[in-house]
Amino acid sequence: MEELDLILESVKQDMDAAVKHLDHAFQRIRAGRASTSMVQDVMVEYYGAPTPINQVANVSVPDAMTISIQPWDRTAIGAIEKAIINSNLGFAPSNNGENIILNVPPLTEERRRELAKQAKVEAEQTKVTVRNARQEGLKELKKLDGVSEDVVKGVEEEIQGFTDKYVKLCDDHLKTKEAEIMKV
Repeated sequence: MEELDLILESVKQDMDAAVKHLDHAFQRIRAGRASTSMVQDVMVEYYGAPTPINQVANVSVPDAMTISIQPWDRTAIGAIEKAIINSNLGFAPSNNGENIILNVPPLTEERRRELAKQAKVEAEQTKVTVRNARQEGLKELKKLDGVSEDVVKGVEEEIQGFTDKYVKLCDDHLKTKEAEIMKV
């Protein structure tokens, strides 16, 4: 029975991790307002090592359409600008010698549709990950010896229940994000 609980727990953890990854991916997809999460994955070449932007500068959002990046070391301004340009976020950084300003342009209808498609792709990838976790759990279940068919059937149904729950969760997260993106 311990092995069965272990399999169930493993499947649930994998599915949980997939949904958390989806949430993180959705944070990177902007929805019209400026957010520090838009630049959180930008890696700056700082003293020869790739470093997350939030470890070399203070990132803030002074208003709904502006991201302000204030480096702790002024010599890093050029490296931060270069990292932002290379990250393909679609921002044109401008600096005043002390900090970098990113103006977040308002989203066009076409861009909103592209972002909604991107969100849908992320959700579909997460569903595939959830289904792969189910398959792994079922494979592990088949490997067990000395477990009655009724118990195996019950655990299979429980794993399918987890799968249905997490796929629905992905759909719910997608609906919320699409509504957020399409809201003008």
